[in-house]
Amino acid sequence: MLDSDTAQRTNQRAILCVLAASALFTVAAALVKAIANDMPTVELMLFRSVFALAVLLPMVPRRGLLDALRTRHPWGHAFRVVTGFGGMFGSFYGYAHLPLALVTALGFAMPIFLTILSVPLLGERIGPGRALSVAAGLLGVLVVLRPWQSGGAIELGPALVVVVGVGAWALAMISIRRMGQAGERNLTIVLWFSIATAILCAALCIPVWRPPSPLEWVALILIGLISGAAQLIMTEGYRNGEATLLAPFEYGAIVYTVLLGWAFWGEVPGPWESLGIGFLVVAGSITWTRERRLGRRSLRASIRPAPATPSPPTSAAPLRSRRAPARTPD
Repeated sequence: MLDSDTAQRTNQRAILCVLAASALFTVAAALVKAIANDMPTVELMLFRSVFALAVLLPMVPRRGLLDALRTRHPWGHAFRVVTGFGGMFGSFYGYAHLPLALVTALGFAMPIFLTILSVPLLGERIGPGRALSVAAGLLGVLVVLRPWQSGGAIELGPALVVVVGVGAWALAMISIRRMGQAGERNLTIVLWFSIATAILCAALCIPVWRPPSPLEWVALILIGLISGAAQLIMTEGYRNGEATLLAPFEYGAIVYTVLLGWAFWGEVPGPWESLGIGFLVVAGSITWTRERRLGRRSLRASIRPAPATPSPPTSAAPLRSRRAPARTPD
């Protein structure tokens, strides 16, 4: 009887996780941008992965690291590592060669990929309301970017690397969701990714290594700590919430980017940028409000008087499948 109310609260907590993680990732992105021109991309990724482990290791239970890494889904972790590495490389490479706002804006294609891929890979349904929210978010991104006015100023090579990385991130989120549905622990998912990525980056750093300066060390430590916390929060959100529900809230990162640009670089958005941001905020608000209404409706339906004779289990299956975000897709 309480399943609907529990599902509603779970989705709302997942939304808050995505919003908080997006804010932390934006701060880390600004730090990466500040030092990316002087350091190899894989070296940045190495320090990000190593220092992120400092956030995770205190969470390892008393039974030890090996117990935290125990898994029944090794191929799922391998897929998550490969796709997550590709996504991280794309974004870090973009920060070194493209404006921060542009890389952030290109990253907003991830929810579009995610929404499309979640249908065949996760078996999730996209209702008209969620489709409208994603469309509104995409419109907001287009208004902010206004690609028809770019005049060819975007560097095509780095932009393509970022876009490929965005697609890889979407696949990584899908793999997180699948492992979460299969009962994999949040800490296990993040530990496997952080350790494997650090090992991979260390091997790739050997031919391009450059010792960091003292200020770069400070930035690198902060990038790792902030990114580790953000990754843990984001993983928690996608492990428990529906991918198609959470996707529009990824757009909140543009709001954080604008605030950072105004606070530290004096960048004030113009009328078009403000209009686009408005679309993004409205899209997230519509999704939040709609989820609350659906939760209340499902809860009212669930407390209707039951028939005297128990119904077959199949009679309740459609209702459960609509409202339980953590179910394994059919």
